[in-house]
Amino acid sequence: MTDIFEQVEEELRSERYKRLARTWLPVLGGVLLLALMAALGWWGWQANETSRAGKASVAYERGIEALRSNDLAAAESAFQEAAQMGNGAYKSMALAQRAGLALTSNRTDDAIDLLDQSAKAIGDPLMSDSSAFKAALLVIDTDASYEDVEKRLTPLTREGRPFRAEALEALAMAQIQHGKTTEARATFVQLQLGQDVPDTIRQRAQAAIGMIDAGTLGSIGQVLEAQSAAPEVVSPEAAPGEGSPAEAQAPAAE
Repeated sequence: MTDIFEQVEEELRSERYKRLARTWLPVLGGVLLLALMAALGWWGWQANETSRAGKASVAYERGIEALRSNDLAAAESAFQEAAQMGNGAYKSMALAQRAGLALTSNRTDDAIDLLDQSAKAIGDPLMSDSSAFKAALLVIDTDASYEDVEKRLTPLTREGRPFRAEALEALAMAQIQHGKTTEARATFVQLQLGQDVPDTIRQRAQAAIGMIDAGTLGSIGQVLEAQSAAPEVVSPEAAPGEGSPAEAQAPAAE
């Protein structure tokens, strides 16, 4: 009797497994097929991206060579091809190069548009902020409103951005240009007291604050002239009579 019960139980288990197989095997097969298609699609996309990057690299190098030969038409064609073929870095760099070529033809609006595209083409702040900052500088030299300039520069002035100090200085210059002297002074103070601010920018900020406080600041050019006229800072370790580092590096008169 025990053998009969075991045989019946085994047949029931077998029938149950068959039902499960009929139910789930098509589903499992579909899942495996989708996984295979996804893997093949990912591989195909990577192969395509690698191929496009290689072609963009070749076109970009061709554009650089054309620039060295002063063949601007060939350079424009090559950089346009690199921007169309490439993604990320090569696309961003090619668009920035095209912006430079546009400036040589006095096409400022085209240059700004190309730099905007360059900034959006890559997520790396070091490259995207560089293009965005250059575009903002070009906009400052146009008849754009202060609000337009501020909108472009403000994101670049946030903590941790690679061109923060340069963007703050440009913002202060724009504030002076549009008659916002109080706001400009506050921005210059932020540069004067900020960390990781290049010495040249800090010196210009100090000069600008002094002129604002004295009521003698009339134009952006005065800030640059004051900085260029600032004396060299002599290292306290230098021995008397040895002169400043700039003097030590200056070529001897013949």
